[in-house]
Amino acid sequence: MADFVYRTVMHDIKQNILDNKYEGMRLPDERSLAEHYQVSRSSMKRAMEQLSQQGIVFKKRGSGTFINPLYLKNQSLFRYEGSNLGLTDSLKMPGKTQGIKLLDYHVIEAPKAIAQDLFLNSGDFVYEFRRLRLLDNRPFLIETGYLPIKIVPELKPEHLQKSLFNYLEDTQNKVVTKSFLNITVEPSSQEDQSRLNLTATEPVGVLEGIFFLDDGTPFEVSTMRIHYQYMRFNTFVNLNK
Repeated sequence: MADFVYRTVMHDIKQNILDNKYEGMRLPDERSLAEHYQVSRSSMKRAMEQLSQQGIVFKKRGSGTFINPLYLKNQSLFRYEGSNLGLTDSLKMPGKTQGIKLLDYHVIEAPKAIAQDLFLNSGDFVYEFRRLRLLDNRPFLIETGYLPIKIVPELKPEHLQKSLFNYLEDTQNKVVTKSFLNITVEPSSQEDQSRLNLTATEPVGVLEGIFFLDDGTPFEVSTMRIHYQYMRFNTFVNLNK
């Protein structure tokens, strides 16, 4: 319950920042915020620490907590604010409606490289699926993923037409909380050009990743090919810890 409280507060403060509700780019002190949200000081402190670690706010000794202006100028397409790392919860774009079109779905014996990434045994089977992600019915991302059958034995095609990670959380109480992502840019393929409405000279962003459950179990290997107009990467470096 405490985890839910601090995340709720953090999400609301983020939204207030985006809505320019804090005068002078400065947040109220933690005590005032805790009283406003009617939460404990420890929950408020944890929310503020998370915002600071993400580079959204920074503390100036003796002056208070301020909003990072670069955060407002360079908001990433992917905003990991929910309880899992699924794209459905992360792709929050004001005024945009998400959609998912399932392109392919079948069960295969795990290829050697996939079995190695997911720590599977020889002969283990995985779901292989491909999805097209849309914003306001405009395609912007092609996703190819592999999931161990032993983790989600009852997965059906209709589950992949909605948030996969939310399905996992709702039906099995398992949460995807960690990932390793490799981000590159490549010349677009013919399929990229056809499905993402790219020309032959336009590139595509590529995210290759492994996603892990909260207990450390590798859950999914996926490749996401993204229209270059939606490709933006932000990072925040903190050498204090």
